[in-house]
Amino acid sequence: MNVLIIGAGNMGAAFVKQLVLAGHQVSVTARNLDKAQALAAANPGARAVTAAGAAALADVIVLATGYAEAVSALQGVGDLEGKVVVDITNPLTPDFMGLTLGHTTSAAEQIAQALPQIEVVKAFNTVFAQVLAGGADLGNGQTLQVFVASDSARAKQAASNLATSIGASVVDAGGLKNARYLEPLAALNIYLGYGAGLGTNMAPGWMHKAL
Repeated sequence: MNVLIIGAGNMGAAFVKQLVLAGHQVSVTARNLDKAQALAAANPGARAVTAAGAAALADVIVLATGYAEAVSALQGVGDLEGKVVVDITNPLTPDFMGLTLGHTTSAAEQIAQALPQIEVVKAFNTVFAQVLAGGADLGNGQTLQVFVASDSARAKQAASNLATSIGASVVDAGGLKNARYLEPLAALNIYLGYGAGLGTNMAPGWMHKAL
């Protein structure tokens, strides 16, 4: 797939690395273009692009910014009509230990409401950048699980394809409103990693009892 990644921070860098390795056509843009260029240079096959018009050739857009910048970042990449957007954001408080909204809405739903021309899928928001950068094989027979929630079958399939292409397994989390559950799950993961000091070398998953 032709994938545009918005954001060159830790998550953006992890996506660039893994999606290039998986054989996707990867473009990256960021508020700091120098940072995007450095990221592309470190991952041969990726290319850095200016934001204006960057959405034109993208099959999928991965939104790897903070939630506060999400809508403006998407608006900055050009015509979004019918574009699939993978929203990985979490509406975190400044200390990263809580959420600024929830229960009756979610970051994903707010983005979809602000930009009704796009097809939003919540995915990868429960994955630490350090885990994603290291690949889907977590060792000890464990594979990274990616929860996927969307009202669009096309968007859900696109996010699922990205996940499986890097070796992850997919958990279908239903409609976009279930981002209201995925975002608190991410917040719990962040608390455990940082607040409880367990580190970032972990990811939540869904286990099935053997029959």
